[in-house]
Amino acid sequence: MSLRTALLLCFATLLMGCVSTGNVNPLSTSKGREEARQAYVQLGLGYLQQGQTERAKAPLKKALELDSADADANAALALVFQAEAEPRLADEYYRKALSSRPKDARILNNYGSFLYEQKRYQEAYERFEQAADDNLYAERARVFENLGMTSLMLGNREVAREHFDKALRLDRQQPRALLEMAELSYEDRHYVPARDYYDRFSQLSEQNARSLLLGTRLAKIYDDRNKAASYGLQLKRLYPGTPEYQQYLSEQ
Repeated sequence: MSLRTALLLCFATLLMGCVSTGNVNPLSTSKGREEARQAYVQLGLGYLQQGQTERAKAPLKKALELDSADADANAALALVFQAEAEPRLADEYYRKALSSRPKDARILNNYGSFLYEQKRYQEAYERFEQAADDNLYAERARVFENLGMTSLMLGNREVAREHFDKALRLDRQQPRALLEMAELSYEDRHYVPARDYYDRFSQLSEQNARSLLLGTRLAKIYDDRNKAASYGLQLKRLYPGTPEYQQYLSEQ
């Protein structure tokens, strides 16, 4: 059964009154309205996960008709408009969501990611900082990873390193943080930790143009000609038109 089908069945069951007693309309009770709101939000998110943003709007609108201040529905609509490249609307609904739950780490992290996407780096950093304050947030390692990336964009290299290190202390299996630490270590000529971070990254993630370029550089440092040639061939085959490949050619 698909996610969409499961959600539709769940929602249909709810509206038929299976969560209520007797013949009471489930929407006439606070519990019923709350469960209906949750079902609408889940249905909207299900459509969004399938890339059907237009379909996602209808159930989310229904959720807001039940509670216009609902943080989950507003945050979900923010994600919908973000996916549709409607930054003004996405920003509006993120703010509405946070007006109801200003300390919600998940919403703060998502809003920070949106702001980062919009190149509003200082604002993004502030939202990530707020999200990081929640010591029990399950995705806290990713928040510190996001803080590291934003710090790099703000030109705060050493602060970025601290954030990436914190992310890896919380979760050693963070490919992006590992690659960034490998890059920073290489730039500082700390080649032993650079190779360690890079090897850990390679075990967890597929290579990309940036990682392959770094791989060629590290292989040269350690005089591993076969590995350097292998990474170079992958760059040529998979990413021939990238700045990384042009940089690779210039370094030969």
